[in-house]
Amino acid sequence: MAGVAVITGGGGGIGKAAAIAMSQAGWSVVVAGRTQSSLDDTVKELGEKSLGVACDVSSPADVDKLFAATVEKFGRVDLLFNNAGIGSPAVPIDELSIDHWMNTVAINLTGSFLCARAAFGQMRKQEGGGRIINNGSISATTPRLFSAPYTSTKHAITGLTKSLALDGRRYGICCGQIDLGNITSSMGDAMAEGVLQPDGSTAAEPVIGVEPVCDALLYMASLPPDVNVLRINVMANGMPFVGRG
Repeated sequence: MAGVAVITGGGGGIGKAAAIAMSQAGWSVVVAGRTQSSLDDTVKELGEKSLGVACDVSSPADVDKLFAATVEKFGRVDLLFNNAGIGSPAVPIDELSIDHWMNTVAINLTGSFLCARAAFGQMRKQEGGGRIINNGSISATTPRLFSAPYTSTKHAITGLTKSLALDGRRYGICCGQIDLGNITSSMGDAMAEGVLQPDGSTAAEPVIGVEPVCDALLYMASLPPDVNVLRINVMANGMPFVGRG
């Protein structure tokens, strides 16, 4: 099954890889991000059934324009991959600037809410409903040292996922999330170089490529409308988590 997918954070990293994988699977793909030139580079690899829309996901007006442009070109929205996200400096909370907190919440949580809200509204109106997939994180259950803003937003994403999964049932809208471990991307690459451990030391951690993430996304996207995967975890087998190390 294929349709029309909107992918935020589509100018690079996981978002770009996901867009390419979805396109190769037959989906029409709309990529969103802050930098139009990066989106244009992605679109060149996707072909005619694609669109790049500059969008700050924390801006309600930008998000409305994104989904209006999607519907204008393709007529519907079958899938949203809420992928855009940022981190914050790994410092004690009393040394963290208020701006860093506000920016992390604005992009990771409010941005996901705004995009889900717009997608949900379109999916309610169209025949066949749709599917929303949120990019969670292992931080949605287990924090890293000095990660209060990021961890708080990812815990909140789980609440958003569960709420949308429940609210969407009557409209044929499914919602799930992919909880990622150390993935080779702009944020994941730092893990291979060395990251803070609970005891305050720094150690390199295993990372994996984006392919397993794309596989998980394609699996969830291919499910029939009466089936939902609420959460799926994709991580390097050797990373320190659930007692591993």
